[in-house]
Order: sequence, then C-alpha cells, then structure tokens
Amino acid sequence: MDKQHTLKSPVTLSGVGLHTGKFTTITFKPAPENHGFKFQRVDLEGKPVIDADVDNVVDTSRGTSLEQNGARVSTTEHALGALVGLDLDNILIELDGPEVPIMDGSSWPFIQALEKAGKIEQEAIREYYILKENLTYEDPVKKVEMLAVPQDEYRITVMVDYNSDLLGTQHASMYNIREFKDQISRCRTFVFLHELEALLKHNLIKGGDLNNAIVMVDKPISDETLTHLRKVFNNQTVEVKGRGVLNNTQLHFYNEPARHKLLDIVGDLALIGVPLKAHILAARPGHAGNVSFAKKIKELIKKERSKKTTFYYDLNKEPLYNIHDIMRVLPHRQPFLLIDKIMELTPESVVGVKNVTMNEDFFKGHFPGNPVMPGVLLIEAMAQTGGILVLSTVPDPENYLTFFMKIDNVKFKQKVLPGDTVVFNLKLLSPIRRGICHMSGTAYVNGKPVMEAEMMAQIVKVKNITKPVPVTA
Repeated sequence: MDKQHTLKSPVTLSGVGLHTGKFTTITFKPAPENHGFKFQRVDLEGKPVIDADVDNVVDTSRGTSLEQNGARVSTTEHALGALVGLDLDNILIELDGPEVPIMDGSSWPFIQALEKAGKIEQEAIREYYILKENLTYEDPVKKVEMLAVPQDEYRITVMVDYNSDLLGTQHASMYNIREFKDQISRCRTFVFLHELEALLKHNLIKGGDLNNAIVMVDKPISDETLTHLRKVFNNQTVEVKGRGVLNNTQLHFYNEPARHKLLDIVGDLALIGVPLKAHILAARPGHAGNVSFAKKIKELIKKERSKKTTFYYDLNKEPLYNIHDIMRVLPHRQPFLLIDKIMELTPESVVGVKNVTMNEDFFKGHFPGNPVMPGVLLIEAMAQTGGILVLSTVPDPENYLTFFMKIDNVKFKQKVLPGDTVVFNLKLLSPIRRGICHMSGTAYVNGKPVMEAEMMAQIVKVKNITKPVPVTA
C-alpha cells in the first residue's frame, strides 16, 4: 500500500495569468497528511483558502476556476496536473493573484520546480478510489463522451476531433501516471486562430502570447487581422505561412493537442480529491465535460463510502496462507484456532477468513437450540487475524506470543450463524513500533458488517516457549 507524499521544501514560480494578464507569484508548500490540495489567496484579507474540490468549480470557459470563502482562483488545471503527475498528495498552493500563471501553457515548468523541491513520504496511507463498474457521461450538444472502466492503474485514452482538416482526428494515451512527466506534461495549450480572434474581442487572454500557446491556423487570414495580431502580441514577427501553426512553432509531439487535452483531464479530475485507479476514455473532452464527469465520479465515491458497510471479497482466490501455514505462525490450536485462511497480507493490512460450521465446539453450549457464534470469539478471531499481521514483522514468529493490550469501540451488528463465512479486514491505525500493533477491523458476512472493533496488541518473545504440535502438510 502506498504512502502519502508532500514536498520537502516550498518552491515558488511567477508569471502572468493567461486570461487576466496579471503577474502572479505561486508558491507550492508542504502540507500535513490528509490535507489534499488547497489554494490560498494570500493577497486577500484573511488569506482565504479554496479547496481543490470539484464542488467549488464556478467556471469552465477556457480553463477551470474555483471559488470558496469569497475568493476565486482560475486556470488551476496545469498546476494540479503536475501535482498528480508527480504522485503528490498534500500541498498548499499560495497565490498573490486571481489566476495560476500560464507559464508556457503546459505543466512542465511546475514539474521542474516541484522536482527541484523534492518530495518526502508521510506516514498516512494513500487511499485510492478503485472503480468497480463502468461509468459514462455524454454531452450530446458538444459531442463529448467520457467513459471510466475498472483498471488497476490510472490510465487515460483521449480522442480529439474538431472537424478541422488541419488537426484531423488525434489520439493520445497515458498507460499509467508515471508516464505523465515525460509524455504529457510538456504539451501546451492550443487554440485555433479563428477562436483566438473571438477571445481577443471578448477581452480574454490578456496574458496570452506566442510563448504560452500553440495557435493553429486552419483558415486564410487577412492582412488586417495579421496587423491586429502583431499589435496585440507586441510582436512584429507574427506571420502566417499558409496553414499550420502560427509562426511555425515546433511541436513537442505530432499529437501535442490531444496530449494536452489528456493533461487537462488529469488536472481537472484531481478535483475529485482522491487518486484513481480506473481507465478514463474521452472523446472530444473539454473542461466542462471533465468537471461534469468528475462530479459523477465523486458522487459515486460518496455513495460507496456511505455504504462502507459493504466489503466483497473473492473467496475463490488461492489463499496466501492455508490452515497449515497459519499454524506455523500462530501458537493456537483446535478448538481455539479461529481462522482458516489468510487471503491478503501487506505491511499495513490483512484479510482473514473463518468458516463457521455446526461442528464448532462452542455451539455445544452456546444456545444449542439456536446456535450463534459468541461475540467474544469473533473478537478473538479478529485478534488472531491481526496477530498474523504483527507477527509478519519478525523473522521467527514461532518464538513469539501475542497479547491484547486494549480493545475499543466494539460493535456487534448481526448474528453469525452456522454456515456463515466471516471475512476479517484489518488495517493499521498507526505504524507497528516495538511489536505493538494498533489496528481497526471489521468482520463481514456476505459483504455486510457483523462486527467491528479497534484493538491494540503486542508480540512478546518468550524463552522456552512450549512448542505446539508439529504441523505437516
């Protein structure tokens, strides 16, 4: 399981905002665990904070703008894309102006600065959202289609088609987030020349110049328009040599426009607030569609978390430990060995299974006419599962015993009956230190919780420990 990350030290950049034209300084600062991404307008009274949350989006015209606590920040997508692309989790982004600097129109300047600052691992576990079912979005007016399908990586595939002979149909793919830096982050924003003229008429892109955007020339341009462009950009070298890119700007990739659309998706979906494991497929995406799709994903996450009472596990998988493996680690034996299989084991979590049958010794005396597995034995079975987790940290677990130190917040939600299969899912609440394991766990039957508890246990090395009966395969 991955840990969360933040920066080693703050890092600062400056530049103009693409649409406001205002010179702004942006500083990326380390932030504590579970902080997420937040913007702070340090130029405003009270220095209001704006969560990088899709619910705070107020505008998606030519960029993604957020507003909260009476403050707004615009063109957030390239900076957020860089943070996601470098696997950062907790960052405070200070701004002394209303818009993130456009820099060269890509995420690359942010990537360079953030890598220079370096990152550090934090103690908290990064919680991914793992998509379990297909999710679709469609805007028939703008002809935007987006689909998310289950995937064990964060993968994105993009298709752009603007009915332009010049641009044609382009595709771009990112097979995992580790490709973002080298394959995606350098790709600059682009605009068609006819769109540029409209933007200028509406007093937008005040900070635009030929160094922070690719201008696609797909239609003839008049001398009057060319003169106007030279004046706007204060650049007498502006010229159009037929169809192509204004001033023959060299592209980083033949499909740089499609790759930039992919970059925007990474930045906009960062507003979901949790790293994804899913494959996003997008046709003709834009900020409005990205944000609408992000809201659908966030709503799905909220829905699932509100039902966090469910936990389904494939019990047909080959177990990591069978009963013989368990008896090589734990000193418990029948009738007090209360787990049958270990399905998963990581440094931070463990999943164990108990098959409850009518042959259990405790049913002979515990409500024989209406057999119910005693709650205290559910706690013991959970503790034995947790014992596997803590004993996995020592090279000779057979020489250790596990003792309870504390049990808190125990809740029984449903009876466990003969025929039930109980799945115990335990996670660390803090790192294991000096053999002390603090964990929370939930027991499930058919995906529904039957018991939950927090417990603390310690393993102790025992001299001359009585060896259990040898186990043979």
